[in-house]
Amino acid sequence: MISSTHLHAMVIHFPIAILIIGFLSELIGLFFKKTFFNQVAFYLLLVGTIGTIVSYLSGDAAGEGMEEGTLGKAIGMHEEAAIIALWLTIATAVVYIAIFIFKYNQRWAKIMSVILFAAVVGAIARTGYLGGQLVYKHGAGVELGLPDFSGADLENESK
Repeated sequence: MISSTHLHAMVIHFPIAILIIGFLSELIGLFFKKTFFNQVAFYLLLVGTIGTIVSYLSGDAAGEGMEEGTLGKAIGMHEEAAIIALWLTIATAVVYIAIFIFKYNQRWAKIMSVILFAAVVGAIARTGYLGGQLVYKHGAGVELGLPDFSGADLENESK
């Protein structure tokens, strides 16, 4: 059975990569005036938003019951950053969808949307950094592969 901790670790990397690639595609489209890259950025933002929602939900489930002590504070910081990243990603996707549906091609709207997308990447990067600190500094979600010294391993070996 896959635990919520394992599920979170499996899905979290996809929206990080997809949103960063989407933002880079947006920049390429902006500088080289290639609409293909802007379209790719739009669709990657939509897929990345769905991935962000799934990642948030799996992370919320994985962090249940770990609210005490230093680990609890670190999880709280990660969760706060994740909430900001989640809502910022959703808001940016809504802006991009509105621009797409209404074919709103004003320069200020394009600049605002790119700034929002940059903020999404920054928020995702900060959340990922704090998540990495949880695992590599605090050992959150890590099960040590140490032998069982309670005697259960010895009993099983003697049979």
